Amino acid sequence: MTKARLFRLSVVLGSVFMILLIIVYWDNVGTAHFYLHTSFSRPHALGTPPTATQDEDHEGLLDVDEFLEKLLSSGLRQNGPLNRKMEQAPLQGSSRPVLGNMEENVRGYDWSTRIARVSLDQEKLQAERRRTLREFCANSSFAFPAKERSFDDIPNYELNHLIVDDRHGIIYCYVPKVACTNWKRVMIVLSESLLDQGVPYRDPLDIPREHVHNSSTHLTFNKFWRRYGKFSRHLMKIKLKKYTKFLFVRDPFVRLISAFRSKFELENEEFYRRFAIPMLKLYSNHTNLPTSVSEAFRAGLKVSFPDFIQYLLDPRTEKMAPFNEHWRQVYRLCHPCQIDYDFVGKLETLNEDAAHLLQLLNVDRLLHFPPSYRNRTASSWEEDWFAKIPLAWRQQLYKLYEADFVLFGYPKPENLLKD
Repeated sequence: MTKARLFRLSVVLGSVFMILLIIVYWDNVGTAHFYLHTSFSRPHALGTPPTATQDEDHEGLLDVDEFLEKLLSSGLRQNGPLNRKMEQAPLQGSSRPVLGNMEENVRGYDWSTRIARVSLDQEKLQAERRRTLREFCANSSFAFPAKERSFDDIPNYELNHLIVDDRHGIIYCYVPKVACTNWKRVMIVLSESLLDQGVPYRDPLDIPREHVHNSSTHLTFNKFWRRYGKFSRHLMKIKLKKYTKFLFVRDPFVRLISAFRSKFELENEEFYRRFAIPMLKLYSNHTNLPTSVSEAFRAGLKVSFPDFIQYLLDPRTEKMAPFNEHWRQVYRLCHPCQIDYDFVGKLETLNEDAAHLLQLLNVDRLLHFPPSYRNRTASSWEEDWFAKIPLAWRQQLYKLYEADFVLFGYPKPENLLKD
């Protein structure tokens, strides 16, 4: 009887070992390699608030973590020379893209010379941004929806903005309307997740926009369940602990203006049908609207900015479906109180922050961050855009996006919130 039990136990243990081995092998030989360490990985300071990367794991999971690290260290040694060779490759000259997309064609690129001044000031700036984030996440008197939940409580579908590059040990949470198109291009080049005639892209701007936003191009956290099954959450935590995690943010009200401009002032068939038609019916009392956006624009039927703000404030909106990602709050996209980000960039300092980040990641010799749009929505436009928005609406809108203002250190727009 004892022998039978021992036999069954050995079978179970052997099966678990083989499953783990298969998982590791899959990552090591697939298109993305499970590199656990980067030059930018840092120990977390004592006294920081609890996050997903600092939760205490069960003893059994700690054993799994230790096992994976030891086993994967051999993969790091084997692939090390390849990575060094790749990182020493000369930087290819950037070619200007063919502007086939409406938004890029209208805006154009700023090809002016940019000089990145990476200094100790950048390090201090990052420390201050991360400190602000940690302090308000730990502040019990500052509350907003879902703040107190743990990483394990976040459903998989809410993790679809976390893009993973296993080759360099990077996790990027993309925020629409915050240079995410170009950051996605950078992630594609680094991860080599997209080929052009069998060869990985080397210049971010060579990647067509339609491929950049194709979800199949990127490995995101919400895909882990299909790949790793019940081990997915633990592997996410390992990567969150070992990898460099970054995001870029923007003044929340300016981001809303940018979203409105790109989705409702330019002809966009999808956004016209999904959002513009309901807004025009609900808030402008239009009936019998054209079925295509081109017909609507020819007839002068466009969503106004007040219509858009009213839609955001309408309690019926989120009862139907969560906010679209282009105007969903950053704290709902990137979960900054559950994930301890290593780098917080801002669109207002995009050139300096991008150069600093690529240098910290040791990939600045592989690529440059693409140039910005020439007529990017500016914060100085806020007063003009909100001039026709009633004061009560502006105050409600601030409460809706207050967490993003506070967590990321943006000043309260007092000039818009008072008579």
